Amino acid sequence: MKYAYHTWEMYCRRHDLGLILFDEDLISPDHPKWKKATWQKYLIGDVVSKSNLKVENICYLDTDILISPLAPNIFDQHKEDKISLVSKRIGLQIQLNEILRRIAFLRNRFYSDDYPLDSSLFISLQDLYLTIGKDVQENEGCAGVFVFNRRFASKKFVDFFMSIDQNVISLTGGGDQTHFNFFVQSNSLDSWVDYRFQALWTYEVSTRYPFLYAKHQENFALIKECIEASLFTNYFLHFAGSWHEGKMWEQVKVFDTPESLEMFSAFDEYMKTPVYGKPLGAIKPKENS
Repeated sequence: MKYAYHTWEMYCRRHDLGLILFDEDLISPDHPKWKKATWQKYLIGDVVSKSNLKVENICYLDTDILISPLAPNIFDQHKEDKISLVSKRIGLQIQLNEILRRIAFLRNRFYSDDYPLDSSLFISLQDLYLTIGKDVQENEGCAGVFVFNRRFASKKFVDFFMSIDQNVISLTGGGDQTHFNFFVQSNSLDSWVDYRFQALWTYEVSTRYPFLYAKHQENFALIKECIEASLFTNYFLHFAGSWHEGKMWEQVKVFDTPESLEMFSAFDEYMKTPVYGKPLGAIKPKENS
């Protein structure tokens, strides 16, 4: 609520979207299939269906996501007979292996020399799905953002949730992501949308702002500038993970003044202005007086 909500509110107002926040269990802890909150997002469609809300399409977002003032409407990219998600492996602006090597090296250099340079960070798709005993799929999406049609997917999600026991095994201590990916892809429900709808800050900071690793505890103004710069390019910025990079959004508040929003609003207006490529001759910057 302190650091992210205002960016969501701006986005919803800009595109005339509703916003729902869940802050309690969606299933009783006494239920034999109860699982932690990260799993309960698959019950959202069913809960909304049983309410009086007139909702057709739903975009789920983790709460550690900041939204750019320039972000387009994610529903415009969604196909109602699919589940839209964002890949964390394919369609990136830099090769995945290079990104992961940068993350490992910088964490080892600046956060802890105990951080391994070779770990499950580099796990292959084949080994990833092997950890849950499933056939390998072609991709892996981050489960922090996905879009679905309530009528099409709600029951499918409930059945998926109920098919998994409480003692679920995963690389992330009972997490849902690999199981979710197998469910969606093995049933040919997947539709992949632009990476910018879930740019991962660990990827962004390691490739574009590596100097923040050395300054993460001292220069909050610089962190804010880098996050806002990333949101000038990306739409949704996800601070996933438990390492220090994932905590940076909790240390600074972006877009909290008219001045911090001015460039974004000016650029948004500029994008609506036609350009014709007319030659104007040599243009030189003004000299400092």
